[in-house]
Amino acid sequence: MPVPVPRQRGVPVAETDRGSTGAAGSSGGGDLTLLVIEDDPAGTFTVPQLLDAAGTRVRIRSARNLTEAERLLTDDVHCILVDLALPGHGEEELAPLKHVLRLAPRHAVLALTTSGDAERAAEAVRVGAQDHLFRDELDGRLLSRAIRYAVERKRADTAQVKLAESRLRAQENARLERGLLPTPLLQGSDLHFAARYRPGRSRALLGGDFYDTVRTADGTVHAMIGDVCGHGPDEAALGVELRIAWRALTFAGLCGDELLSTLQQVLEHERESEEIFATLCTVDIAPDGRRAGLCLAGHPTPLIARHGRTAKLLPYDDNGPALGLLPRARWPRRQVELGGAWSLMMYTDGLIEGRRGPEEKQRLGQDGMVEMINRQLAAGLEGEALLEAAVSEVRDLNGGELTDDVAVLLLSRHGARR
Repeated sequence: MPVPVPRQRGVPVAETDRGSTGAAGSSGGGDLTLLVIEDDPAGTFTVPQLLDAAGTRVRIRSARNLTEAERLLTDDVHCILVDLALPGHGEEELAPLKHVLRLAPRHAVLALTTSGDAERAAEAVRVGAQDHLFRDELDGRLLSRAIRYAVERKRADTAQVKLAESRLRAQENARLERGLLPTPLLQGSDLHFAARYRPGRSRALLGGDFYDTVRTADGTVHAMIGDVCGHGPDEAALGVELRIAWRALTFAGLCGDELLSTLQQVLEHERESEEIFATLCTVDIAPDGRRAGLCLAGHPTPLIARHGRTAKLLPYDDNGPALGLLPRARWPRRQVELGGAWSLMMYTDGLIEGRRGPEEKQRLGQDGMVEMINRQLAAGLEGEALLEAAVSEVRDLNGGELTDDVAVLLLSRHGARR
């Protein structure tokens, strides 16, 4: 014989449902709604609501089967009490409970059974219920406490899952970042390398900026910087693929148009849609460090600072299209004279797309960037310090974090000056 929950003053559902905060959210210390699923709910739950010792009302809804329960499972339900002895659900162990867990993955769930079925009650908790209750030991106080506990435990479990997912995303992003920002391979070269990368923090995700620098067996130093359109792990993963492909193709002896044409094929095979493209800038510096070949695929031209002269943009009128835009595009390689002592700065457009000042709408642009770099060079900055100052000043001018990722690469030669 079931023990009826002590009868208390009933309140109509329409009145008690006011101010509910939703099943998956916090109850905020307010009222709670319990959905009871059992074959004969009137035999155990004889009232529409309970009042616990803390003054919290627990409103009760009743369903005789899972079909009816699905109709009554609205957003204001905080907890579900399911009878493990519900009939008509096949021979699978705990079939009603498993159905409810699939139906309401964000809700707290309690299992109802008899004290003589303790083993099945424990199994119910193992498969996902927050707790179990024995029908023959049930009273209003125990039920109210169990509901509150189940809701809090479900909330804690959900928070733990979100924390674990956040940590996993952080680990994945860290792996992607290591792929985007590799260690340069410059052993045997007299060139100095520096780089800075800052993700757009408004997204809290990696973008598609990437770069690399290697020295081949003949003494040539090859450098590359690129940007996949869009933001997030998918674009970052594509950037990693392009960077690795560039390194492999460079070591295989490809250069200029042949290399970029092959990279375009890689992009076309790996991108998720035909709208995805990537800009790229490649430089190959001769072993003597005085000359370089330059190819641009829709990317901003590098900046060069020579000893005793102001920094300026490298001239490049024959810019090829971004990778992935034209199926049979060509990317001519232009010869550039570097001189004896120089610094070559390659960058993504995040560096030039910020505003000229916190109150201004005009973009910094390449001209504004050149003016900024010349001021910093005049102040004696170089290498890592120069890049750090440049990225920081761009952020300050913008009046806060930039919306796009910023990647900057600096190669310098402090050889014989003239």
